[in-house]
Amino acid sequence: MEIVYETKRLQLKVFTKNDVEIAKTFWGDPEVMEHCTGATPHHLLPKVLAFYQKCHYEKGLSVYSVVEKNSGQVMGAAGFNVIDTLNKIELIYHFSKINWGKGYASEAVNACIAMAKQHGDVNIIHASVDPGNINSTKILQKVGFRFIEMKWFSDTGQEELYFEYKIK
Repeated sequence: MEIVYETKRLQLKVFTKNDVEIAKTFWGDPEVMEHCTGATPHHLLPKVLAFYQKCHYEKGLSVYSVVEKNSGQVMGAAGFNVIDTLNKIELIYHFSKINWGKGYASEAVNACIAMAKQHGDVNIIHASVDPGNINSTKILQKVGFRFIEMKWFSDTGQEELYFEYKIK
C-alpha cells in the first residue's frame, strides 16, 4: 500500500483490493455506520475501495486506509469524498469499534487537513454529522471545524449538523 501521509502513530495509505476484509469491520459494520447511511453491503466493498483508489490517482486526494504504525493494522478510513471540484471537499472518517476512544480519529482528521493544505486546490473542507453522533461532533470542533448550520441531506433523509474548515 502506498503511504500518502504519516503522523506520530498513523499512516494514511491508498486502499488496495487486499483491504476488503478489514473494511468490513468499519464500512460493513452496522454499529459503526449507524449515524451514516448504514453499513455498506460486503459485496460492494471491492467497488468502494477501487473507487477511492482511482480518485487518489486522478484527483490527488481521496479516502484512505488508516493504519497503526506499530501493528501495521488497518483501523479505519479517513479522507475526502471528491465529487467534481477540489475547491470544496467532504471529509469522512470511520473506524472499527475496537479503535474508538483512542484519539485515532482526531489524529487522522488532522492529517487530512494537512494533506488538503498541501494539495493547494482546496479552499473549504466540509463535514456533516448526525445530531446523535456526539463524539464525531466533538472531533470536528476539537480540530477546528466551525459549525455553520443544520442542513437537510437527501442521502440520509435527515437534517444534520454541517461544519466547515476554511483552508483559503
